[in-house]
Amino acid sequence: MPELYLQIALDVPLQRTFDYRWSGTAPQRGARVIVPFGRQLLAGVVLQVSEQYDGSAGFTVEQLKSVQVIPADMPPLPAAILDLCRFCSDYYAWPIGQVVAAALPGAFRQTQLWAGARDMAFFAAVDHAGLLAQIPDRARKQKELATLLALPRSLDEIRAVSASAAGWLKAWQESGWVNEVEPELAPARVPVTQNLPTLTDEQQAALEKLKVATGYAPFLLYGVTGSGKTEIYLREIEARLAQGGQVLVLIPEINLTPQLESRFRARFPHEHLVSLHSGLADGERTRNWLLAAQGRARIVLGTRLAVFTPMPELALIVVDEEHDLSYRQQEGFRYSARDVAVYRARQANVPIILGSATPSIESWRNMREKRYQLLSLTRRAIAAATAPQIHLLPTQQLRLFDGLAQPAINAIRDTLNAGGQVLVFINRRGYAPVLACHECGWIASCKRCTARLVLHREDRRLRCHHCGWESPPPVHCPDCGNADLQPLGFGTQRLEESLAQLFPEAPPLRIDRDNTRRKGSLDAMLKQIHDGQARLLIGTQMMAKGHDFANLQLVVVLNADGGLFSLDFRAQERLFALLLQVAGRAGRAGQPGKVLIQTRYHDDPFYPMLIAGDYAVFADRTMQERKANGLPPFAAWAMLRAEAKTLERAVDFLKQIRERWRDFPGLHLAAPVPALMVRKAGWERAQVLISAQRRPAMQAALREMLEQLGVEKHPGVRWALDVDPVDV
Repeated sequence: MPELYLQIALDVPLQRTFDYRWSGTAPQRGARVIVPFGRQLLAGVVLQVSEQYDGSAGFTVEQLKSVQVIPADMPPLPAAILDLCRFCSDYYAWPIGQVVAAALPGAFRQTQLWAGARDMAFFAAVDHAGLLAQIPDRARKQKELATLLALPRSLDEIRAVSASAAGWLKAWQESGWVNEVEPELAPARVPVTQNLPTLTDEQQAALEKLKVATGYAPFLLYGVTGSGKTEIYLREIEARLAQGGQVLVLIPEINLTPQLESRFRARFPHEHLVSLHSGLADGERTRNWLLAAQGRARIVLGTRLAVFTPMPELALIVVDEEHDLSYRQQEGFRYSARDVAVYRARQANVPIILGSATPSIESWRNMREKRYQLLSLTRRAIAAATAPQIHLLPTQQLRLFDGLAQPAINAIRDTLNAGGQVLVFINRRGYAPVLACHECGWIASCKRCTARLVLHREDRRLRCHHCGWESPPPVHCPDCGNADLQPLGFGTQRLEESLAQLFPEAPPLRIDRDNTRRKGSLDAMLKQIHDGQARLLIGTQMMAKGHDFANLQLVVVLNADGGLFSLDFRAQERLFALLLQVAGRAGRAGQPGKVLIQTRYHDDPFYPMLIAGDYAVFADRTMQERKANGLPPFAAWAMLRAEAKTLERAVDFLKQIRERWRDFPGLHLAAPVPALMVRKAGWERAQVLISAQRRPAMQAALREMLEQLGVEKHPGVRWALDVDPVDV
């Protein structure tokens, strides 16, 4: 066979591809390969196949190494996904090899052959009615599994029913009730049509606009909390599935996946639906990715990493809670899944729906400038449900009991006595944010970060929420020996302790990242809430998104003032969105809702806009302020970040870069400054803000900058470019 030359993307931090030789059958563009790289083997993806070698990389043919193997365990990445990766590499100024690697499941980034193909089998009941009839009524989970097997189901779908499901499946196979089958690529679509909610006039109008959309059509679905945005998604998804298409649904948090997944499965029981998020085991994520790439999974529900999933029949993209910061990858390859999703919709020539009660200013601007079509839902979908009343509770002259003012305690008691549910919202985990010595002023601080350690009393640990370093609390003050160390401030754990003493008749249920780490723990807690077993709730930001609690009548918000005085120009936008989202949890099912916000700054002009609940007024005013001050989205920003073992070394590196590029046309480089958190995980950090009024000037400069930095050596310095940064 003639020798071929392959251009391969490798997961290395270099701004280039790598050339290799291959003497076998020509691989397809996008194929997975295993190649030698230095003294190790790496997995890569073929970007180009040539019969001639042009020598542009500076090597002779004889110097090129040979591809070791081309595994058949992964279908080639489609051209559309490779083009999407190229766009991301160019736009976010990130090495193409690392971008392509981010688009793959972890199993395909390894050099070992993936051995999970045997778990790709599907199963279905031979005699569905007979199988159901022979299962006792009391065996509810077995009944649920048998009902599921009316259609071909994957092993992962079967295992999700119960830990015992695999055993039942084996027994039914041996008894002849169930067989392994080959599922159709386009199974019969029979969506649920009974007991569907009645659409409001606004929902109906929104669906009419979506119905006539063809080709690339971006929509901003701006709807108040409880207005029925999810129902819009479901109806439009149904229409696209009926036409034979696949649908990609992005959500911001893993914690929202089980709740939405169960709702989608109930609505589309005959569809193959898969989830994609980092909480899945490698094998399950790989199988789900393959089902989507083969066209078998018709609905993909996932977090930001799902935006790169190959879907040959993609017909619609939905981005729920599009404003959420979780769509922004903050480590490694830094990208916005929302923005990538918009580009992918344009590339695939399909509609995209961006939904939110508090849209990002970027999306709001696109809507105001007619790049996005507006779908507006101004009223709650349930006729009896009204927007909650928001009240400020000034605390300057009030004594606080572990963060709670007496009027808030009284309101909690009245609501519980009336049979309602209460959510006390505080966006701070742990027992107390500070452990201090009153004698000498010592404060427990992280040894690796410029951050205080948070006291977690349950497991008696001091923990850094930035780098993860932890230690037991000292018995005595390390500086003066005082044994009376006191926790200052309060977090969810301390609040739980206080509320348990105040309301012993209604034991509080705390929901935060610390007690929802085990698989299934959040689902169990949410069931307690929906069943009415838990009536007094304590939650962090993870409780502000997407949840629908029918009996929640009161929300009490603590520590809301921090965002009013942040150095970050986006802080008030985030605070407005967070408070409006958490307020929207109350009064959703006809029960009157009330929100109490404790604040020391009740006369700040921010709060009247929040109380009015009109996000459009706030967004328009914020947009005009940004435009007047030349801030994003009316300017292009990038942040060059550097880390070194000393701050001086990091700053010196950035000074050299600034001197070299400060005269680039259309570009402005600010002076290097220490990062807001100067030390993290033992590295000192500094940054330079790069800005331009026109994005083409920014992109041209970054490309040239990366080409030079990519071939230079800067020992002792780690650097990264962050395009469109959200953490400034």
